[in-house]
Amino acid sequence: MKSLKKYYNRWMKKFLVQLKRLKGTPYSIAAGFACGVAISFTPFIGFHLILAAITAWLIRGNIVSSALGTIVGNPWTFPFIWIAVLSTGRFLLGDIASVDNVNFIKIFEKASKALFTLEFKNFGRDVWPIVFPMMVGCIPYYIISWIMSFKLIKITLEKLSARRAKRLAQQENK
Repeated sequence: MKSLKKYYNRWMKKFLVQLKRLKGTPYSIAAGFACGVAISFTPFIGFHLILAAITAWLIRGNIVSSALGTIVGNPWTFPFIWIAVLSTGRFLLGDIASVDNVNFIKIFEKASKALFTLEFKNFGRDVWPIVFPMMVGCIPYYIISWIMSFKLIKITLEKLSARRAKRLAQQENK
């Protein structure tokens, strides 16, 4: 367990250094990253990179860091995100249906097929009853994840900049 923690800490330091190397202010890098994280909670699989870039551009965030933020949504986290978002959406809409029998892979396959073939005759019956609650349910997660990741990354980048400035000032004084 100790080696896993050491590996994680090393990976996190390298990741933060890579974020710091991006061009932009701590605000723009953090805002872009937050857009990517937040977009990962939406049900628009396959469009996360594009949507993250658009939202980052709209708020003057760093577009490259928005792409990095979408890493939050990955094959290990998506099942948990989808269940949470669907459950929340159904709760907010007053529907208490269980998510146990939902096959997300089939739903997204049908949605992709409808989108690419422009054949939406079964979309309302098969896809919409799942995607609509997910769209509603992702809103609180979007807001919370954006705020948390923005603050975390911005504070961290500002601290890294302050340390670097202090180190450079000490080197100049020698």
